[in-house]
Amino acid sequence: MKLFVVSILCAFLLVSSQNPTSHWTLQPNVLVLEVDGKPGQQPISCLEMPENVVTSDNHNQDIIWKKNGVEEAQRGNWYLVRLVESLGGGNYTCHSPDGTLLNYTEVLIQQNETKRRRILVKNQQQDYLKCSTQNYNGEFHCSWTWDSKRVGKAAFIKAQRMSDGQNSHCSVEPSRHQWMCSSAQSNFSCSVDDSGSGISCLDWQHCPYAEERRQVQVIVFVRTNQFLLESYSKQFYLSEIVKPDKVRISKVNKTLVEWSYPSSWNTPYSYFPLTFQISQSSRQCRKCENPCTELKHSKASILSSSDVCQFKVKQNIKVVCVRAKDALCDSEWSEWTHVRLVPLSGDL
Repeated sequence: MKLFVVSILCAFLLVSSQNPTSHWTLQPNVLVLEVDGKPGQQPISCLEMPENVVTSDNHNQDIIWKKNGVEEAQRGNWYLVRLVESLGGGNYTCHSPDGTLLNYTEVLIQQNETKRRRILVKNQQQDYLKCSTQNYNGEFHCSWTWDSKRVGKAAFIKAQRMSDGQNSHCSVEPSRHQWMCSSAQSNFSCSVDDSGSGISCLDWQHCPYAEERRQVQVIVFVRTNQFLLESYSKQFYLSEIVKPDKVRISKVNKTLVEWSYPSSWNTPYSYFPLTFQISQSSRQCRKCENPCTELKHSKASILSSSDVCQFKVKQNIKVVCVRAKDALCDSEWSEWTHVRLVPLSGDL
């Protein structure tokens, strides 16, 4: 079934209000109305017909309309969606007199950008989307936090390279968990996390050995059960969001530790070098869940492209912590990894 919406009203569907300020199709049978809070109305149709066939008479007066499963008083091929502030969204279905479903339109309401955002909340970096990647293979993950008063879900996902403009075409699988966005320059796939609070994406045409000339742009449309829609976007280079996995560290003896590159990091390491930060502590912390973040340390940094790195620790050191970051850009440090050179007294 095809969604058919017209902006030129028939004589019997005159609309004096300028609300909605605009309308557009998010995907088949999903209509977005941008509103400014004023009362207004928007016509939708059940059956598509040429404009020159539409007259002042509302054809097919026996067509029955329902909103969210509840029968409405309006009849005929045309239905006026009434808008009051952010209300008016819903699932609109049209039926023949015997109850057969003829068509449907899901109407989502998007308030003007000047209005306060209400679905997602900002993170500690004062951003709505947090994106990161473990390497330069073209994979990345973006997450968000729902407002505690809102129950929502991802309605539409778009990922592209910035210069692609409007040429990218995005579609969703029937499960609504897998999205594909393609253009002549890029090909992305994104899947929604089971939690509904993030997406994992892959740029299939990205080459880790080539210079990244264009930023990635991610646009996430989220909606509530009250049919309110908001969009959030983020642009980045992979080098700006890369965060290596934890390094693998082990004890050689009481004065020597060794670690290796994360298994997920790109090779060769000479082309993708990491800088390691080593922290040493002469104190033990029995109640610390992670002694690397809860103890004061003396720190040193080492640049190494070797698969296995060794470090001679100071005398009386009990805990050694190591983390890594990309040596060629100002990226985020990995999480700390630690090894105890002296077991806790209760472990002896």
